[in-house]
Amino acid sequence: MDVLNLIGGRWVEGEGEEFADTNPARPGEVVARGRFASAAEVERAVAAARSAAPGWAATPHHARAAVLVAAADLVDASADEWGAELAREEGKTLPEAVAEVRGAARILRYHAGEADRESGEIFASPRPGENVLVVRKPVGVAGLITPFNFPIVIPAWKIAPALGYGNTVVWKPSSLVPLLAYRLAQALTSAGLPDGVLNLVYGEAEVGSAIVDHPGVDAVSFTGSTAVGRAVIARCGELGKPVQTEMGGKNASIVLADADLEHAAEQVCLGAFRSTGQKCTATSRLIVASQVADELLERVADRAARLVVGDPLESGVEMGPLVSSAARDRVTSGVAQAVEEGAKPLAGTSPVDGQGWFVPPTVLDLPGIGVDYWHTELFGPVVGAVRASGVEEALELANLSDHGLSAAIFTRDLGVALRAVEGLDVGVLHINSESAGTFPYVPFGGVKQSGFGPKEQGRAAREFFTHTMTVYLGAPA
Repeated sequence: MDVLNLIGGRWVEGEGEEFADTNPARPGEVVARGRFASAAEVERAVAAARSAAPGWAATPHHARAAVLVAAADLVDASADEWGAELAREEGKTLPEAVAEVRGAARILRYHAGEADRESGEIFASPRPGENVLVVRKPVGVAGLITPFNFPIVIPAWKIAPALGYGNTVVWKPSSLVPLLAYRLAQALTSAGLPDGVLNLVYGEAEVGSAIVDHPGVDAVSFTGSTAVGRAVIARCGELGKPVQTEMGGKNASIVLADADLEHAAEQVCLGAFRSTGQKCTATSRLIVASQVADELLERVADRAARLVVGDPLESGVEMGPLVSSAARDRVTSGVAQAVEEGAKPLAGTSPVDGQGWFVPPTVLDLPGIGVDYWHTELFGPVVGAVRASGVEEALELANLSDHGLSAAIFTRDLGVALRAVEGLDVGVLHINSESAGTFPYVPFGGVKQSGFGPKEQGRAAREFFTHTMTVYLGAPA
């Protein structure tokens, strides 16, 4: 399959280097081929977005929403086909991949619905004959940079509000997952999006930097690693450019002595191993009340050992490969270092058969929080556990991280759950459910080193993709 860049309404091959998108379960199998955009093509993409911006902003919100709805219908109709392509290029199991494609359609429909919701505010004025209006306007050209791990959902939750609120877009997806980016752009253009409103450019870091640096890009939304996100934040600060980042996570699940241990073990494994642990919200730290630690860890390790790992397109497979050889090497190296530092492997010691980038679901009993694993995000199917003497120590351990994206706590005590709400410093908290997972109609994002700027999804997206104008509306004299 050949994929193309989209610039000014034209599908173009690209003037940069050739690239090949391979199947992580079968690395010799090419899923898609294409060429990266050149610096000149990034310039043309920004110019096209700037040229299209006034007309798209002036298009009635309901007309913009109609394009999103039409695109959602096309995405839904292609869910099975595109889900299989997603599984082949990213490594998710087929049921997860199809669900992700359908999730993108739901996001498009949600943001189309913003056309029917209030779009501003009115305030009373102390002056006779005057009202004060607060209206919202698009920021202009949005530069969007998206990661590999959710190749259609994360782009949808940036692109849908950007377009719905009247912005034009220059988008660079991860070069590891070009095919699903191509599919989403196809759906939007086929739905009637005017030329230049959405521009898709493939590339590596230099293309992302060109988008961030370009004076024609008014705002930048980035999802990816903390290190790159901090560089994007710093650069946008220098340029005085609005920026929104969703970065890494080192998410903790707390299991207290009164928890339903079977349910907790199930949810911890879902959080740690679904999507092969390649989620910023995945459970990677497990904090267990010492009274039940041995029993809980035995249950978690048993579940991990029974997970079926293999080609994500095969029936019955519960976990696929990591996305690349580099990802596999990073995870296996991190596990080996943890073992050298005293961690005891409870599951994951047997290699997975197959030629792909497979890592077994791994459970580590950590000697304490001094090991590097406690602080470093591996972004793979690994969870490391420590013991806590009680509620207060458990909450304290969960907060001992530079990251603050997601957390989970398992308890039957409502008072303890409320203490977690009060005491945990995270952007997302799950009570008696896995740390991963979010709905498109509520805010998503982290604190500390996990996020910067306005949150994503739901109505929170409006805070980034629009700015307010306060209008003092007085009657003529």
